[in-house]
Amino acid sequence: MKNLFLFLTMAALGLPAQAASPPNIIYILADDMGYGDVHVLNPGRCKIATPHMDRLAAEGMFFTDAHTSSSVCTPTRYGILTGRYNWRSRLQNGVLDGYGKPLIPTDRLTVPAFLKKNGYTTAMVGKWHLGLDIATIDGKPAAPKSTKSLRAKMGKGAFATEELSNIDWTGTIQGGPVDLGFDSWYGITASLDFPPYVWIRDRNWVGSGTHAKAFRRPGPASEDFEAIDVLGKLERESVKFVSEYKGDNPFFVYIPLPSPHTPIVPTSQWKGKSGLGTYGDFVMQTDHVIGQIMKAVDDSEFADNTLVIVTADNGCSKAAKIDALEAQGHYPSAQFRGSKADLWDGGHRVPFIVRWPNEIKAGSQSDQAICLTDLMATCADLTGAKLPNKPGEDSVSFAPALKGNPIVSSRNGIIHHSISGHFAYRQGKWKLLLAKGSGGWTAPNEKAAANGGAPVAQLYDMESDPGETANLYTSQPEVAASLLAQMKADIDRGRSTDGTAASNDVDRVELWKSGQNQK
Repeated sequence: MKNLFLFLTMAALGLPAQAASPPNIIYILADDMGYGDVHVLNPGRCKIATPHMDRLAAEGMFFTDAHTSSSVCTPTRYGILTGRYNWRSRLQNGVLDGYGKPLIPTDRLTVPAFLKKNGYTTAMVGKWHLGLDIATIDGKPAAPKSTKSLRAKMGKGAFATEELSNIDWTGTIQGGPVDLGFDSWYGITASLDFPPYVWIRDRNWVGSGTHAKAFRRPGPASEDFEAIDVLGKLERESVKFVSEYKGDNPFFVYIPLPSPHTPIVPTSQWKGKSGLGTYGDFVMQTDHVIGQIMKAVDDSEFADNTLVIVTADNGCSKAAKIDALEAQGHYPSAQFRGSKADLWDGGHRVPFIVRWPNEIKAGSQSDQAICLTDLMATCADLTGAKLPNKPGEDSVSFAPALKGNPIVSSRNGIIHHSISGHFAYRQGKWKLLLAKGSGGWTAPNEKAAANGGAPVAQLYDMESDPGETANLYTSQPEVAASLLAQMKADIDRGRSTDGTAASNDVDRVELWKSGQNQK
């Protein structure tokens, strides 16, 4: 009966019967990599060689209208793993640091927990950045000593661990990946410029923070931890998992890479390779890592029934020196306006490339709009398993698109969110931004836009104006009002998809962040 149910489910999705054997799923998440940083997506204005991602697209499919749920790191990762918009949680803007408390409660269903319940082996290799309960020697929240104190100790050898932080390096870490559905985890707490700089395996530190180091922010570090080594170690760990996997069950492995985010530290093998500076070199090294993971898949016995997804958590960061890149003819955001942190599409429209030889036509393309919150509903479709009624509040399956079929969605639109908590709403060709400026780091900011006489909000026709240059907010008030009403409904109901109404984790989600009291 189960096989019959799977067959009927796949037939309804437009997928052939052999898809009833659930695929292995490898989800690779680059960090701060722009849509235009992948050559196949931006052939006219991408000057970085990305042969492995290009090959992945040639052998599979790429999406041209994929979006993160936020234009910065922590919130996007929350959305990927929960199928829920980040601003429904306590985190209304910004990101967590390396000492932050868990953002996902252990009783919330996550993608790995759902897949584990349905027979998958689950693993994570890479950057977490969603908070941890870290044991301390004094019972107080984990924290480093003062920045001044840490900087004074840098380069002076080992110290007693309590001189650098109150972390108990022999203690057990709770509330992380292995408490949220992953069978195993090897990685780091957060971005490579957020301490502590000590490896973690499952619930335990691999070493102690006896040294003071800074890869931008100072903090405790193990003696052998160096930022430049991290990407290579994660590559080897990922390849090892894939190449040594012998289980009878399908697997899901989530690989959030720390690159090309700051610190931008390509190894000597890659320095100078791009001809564009260290950022271009680091993107090339990231592409190489993806290629090595693909090689491990190709060398396995399960390559044909393995779904590989490569995407990014937000757009390119200004730390990449975007102006200098553009002066050399490379446009990290392609034809889109803005970059990381912004409400404009350069902040949250990202590469999304998939390969699944059994099911996806090689060299195909989808122009349908999807969001990274959609992984959970997609996994439910691909496995033939039913999601419980409440979780995955903002998740829609893109499984039909993998066969070139229309996505069937009960979600009216996609909500975008910036680093400062500004909101935008995309429905069809229309996009409404509840901000006068970028809502992020790109000029003009809110104050400058207001001083320049900008309207209270922005409205763009993304079909005719993908660069978001012609603001139609004042000339199309009916469209703006309709989008605003729908966005409010999606926020207030606690979910944007069909299902039982849910609750946000905060009493009030502040819709207008620039002082407007719109009704």
